[in-house]
Amino acid sequence: MAKKKSTARAAAKGAAQKKSSRPKAVAKSSARKKIKSARTAAAPKRARPKQHVAISHHRDEDFRADGLRAYAHYRDLGIADASGGLARAHVIRLLGPCNPDEVSKLHHHDIEFQMVYVLKGWVKTFMEGVGETMMQPGSAWTQPPRIRHMILDYSDDVELLEVILPADFKTVELTA
Repeated sequence: MAKKKSTARAAAKGAAQKKSSRPKAVAKSSARKKIKSARTAAAPKRARPKQHVAISHHRDEDFRADGLRAYAHYRDLGIADASGGLARAHVIRLLGPCNPDEVSKLHHHDIEFQMVYVLKGWVKTFMEGVGETMMQPGSAWTQPPRIRHMILDYSDDVELLEVILPADFKTVELTA
């Protein structure tokens, strides 16, 4: 019986030695977390421009022909100034009747975000990967950065709300 006890003790001792020679999972895990959090803490934060309140009330005389397209009038909502250039928002009136030779030009914008909402009228668009879509009052869509798109047609009374980040961006006209 003494022999059985000593064999059992030896087996238990050997198992304990094997366990202790294994690296501890907890120690590895916490070491990784320390390294990861140290990297995160070292990343510099971008300073955001100071922002202020912008209030804009509808007035027909605020629509101007000083925007991106000659066939549109824009009513700036003051968001670019209020956000320090983070975003731009304006109401766009496309001038009728639509002339596809002037309007239907494939292009993209170097932006971070763009959203359009139809306030009244309708507009028919083409977007790469989506195709042609008829947008009506209450329709909204986003256009990811650099997506190729164009307007195909629109009603004489169309008005769109457009929000773009950043406020200043580049538009690239594409051929063919």
